Amino acid sequence: MGDGGPTVVVLHGGPGASHEYLRPQFDALAVGRTLLYYDQRGGGRSEVPRDVPLGWREHVADLAAIATEAAPAPITVLGFSWGGLLALLFALERPELVARLALVAPAGTHPGIRVAFDKRFAERQAAPEIVEARAALSRSGLRERDPDAFWRRAFELSVAGYFKEPERARHLTPFRVAARAQQAVWKSLEGMDLRPRLGGVTAETLVLHGRFDPIPLAASDELVALLPRARLVVFEDSGHALYAEETDRFVRELDRFLPRVA
Repeated sequence: MGDGGPTVVVLHGGPGASHEYLRPQFDALAVGRTLLYYDQRGGGRSEVPRDVPLGWREHVADLAAIATEAAPAPITVLGFSWGGLLALLFALERPELVARLALVAPAGTHPGIRVAFDKRFAERQAAPEIVEARAALSRSGLRERDPDAFWRRAFELSVAGYFKEPERARHLTPFRVAARAQQAVWKSLEGMDLRPRLGGVTAETLVLHGRFDPIPLAASDELVALLPRARLVVFEDSGHALYAEETDRFVRELDRFLPRVA
């Protein structure tokens, strides 16, 4: 996507999702630069046979191939959620290929953050208004009358806990997650703590974090403190999907940071 200019490689979350759910909001950044989206192995249209490995090292190798073949290296990487963590792993493993990092609501760099996120998200999904909305959807008969509308509403309720206000989930482009890819990535990261290595990331880094993200804000505070050249911007009216909640500010902040032609 874009009208020429420097290439920014965009990493979706999940793991096991696809790039489509970042659109249309991320597309607003495709002015004066080119956004290169791809579906990570095992997700979206990047289907793989059952015997193909799906761990974090394979994802880093895929991104390195893109950085050396599809985009001029060193590259600028823009990662959302798990994609932010993948961007960090890439910067640690292949620093010579990274020029700049933009991390949007990045996933946790150690197991403690992931445990805290899981707890918070489960609590939000168990909120009475979400539980009642699920029950109302089940009673509605919408599944039989309009399967597409039913799936859309079911999707919104499945991700409501990511947002400051559950009804904002309607702004998110629906997606599915490939369970095998998701499980394989988290399994490969089991017990890993990146904090001792983060001082070695020399790329200039921008971190965006929503105040109401189920990932604790303290996680991004700590991340920025450990990265030598990092800056944190807190979105005061957003949860995890801040790009869909405060889109105008999201575009402004990243447009100033990402490379572009005048």
